[in-house]
Amino acid sequence: MTHTGQCLCGAVKLSLKGEPIAARMCWCHDCQRLASGSATVNALFAPENVTVTGPVTLHHKTADSGNTVERAFCSACGSHVFSRPLLDPPVAYRIRAGALDNPEIAKPTGIIWTASAPSWAVMDPALPQFPKAPPA
Repeated sequence: MTHTGQCLCGAVKLSLKGEPIAARMCWCHDCQRLASGSATVNALFAPENVTVTGPVTLHHKTADSGNTVERAFCSACGSHVFSRPLLDPPVAYRIRAGALDNPEIAKPTGIIWTASAPSWAVMDPALPQFPKAPPA
């Protein structure tokens, strides 16, 4: 099965093969800034299953984990489309649920970086929660 997605203006298109490896909410400080104060919701796909077309602007930053993370934004509308840690070998792309044409495939199965969440954060108590990064 192939899933699709796009940025707000449609200039960046996503083609995603298969089902997500996982889906989770992230409350790290960087994700809170990206999501205007909330957590991000991300569907994880293997790098070989992700095709991105269209103009993206890349931003690199060292995350709370210590890894350098590459974030891709649409060059036209600024929508955040995906992020990925720059590791060797490459690991999963974190596709933003809001960029998916069918966000149902990004139903979170866990919540990470809960230690960074504000006191008012709403978290599903039925989901596994991790104070920082999930176990490998």
